[in-house]
Amino acid sequence: MDKTCSLCDIKVGETAVVERLCIHGAMRRRLLDIGLCDGTEVRCVGRSPMGDPGAYLIRGAVIAIRDCDGKRVMVRGR
Repeated sequence: MDKTCSLCDIKVGETAVVERLCIHGAMRRRLLDIGLCDGTEVRCVGRSPMGDPGAYLIRGAVIAIRDCDGKRVMVRGR
């Protein structure tokens, strides 16, 4: 994966780098507070049994992010 896609498109075990957040308001603030900003490396470490949400390793912490929010976080694969 070396093209830009959304966070929810990366598969378990893949790593990507955040390019931009296309989300506003309180959710943007929450994502920035957990360290999800431009240049941050993110690794998908799991998905729930139904596929949503996904679990992502972000700056040493595993965070669950719903697909409806992850679709607005643009990443580039590594």
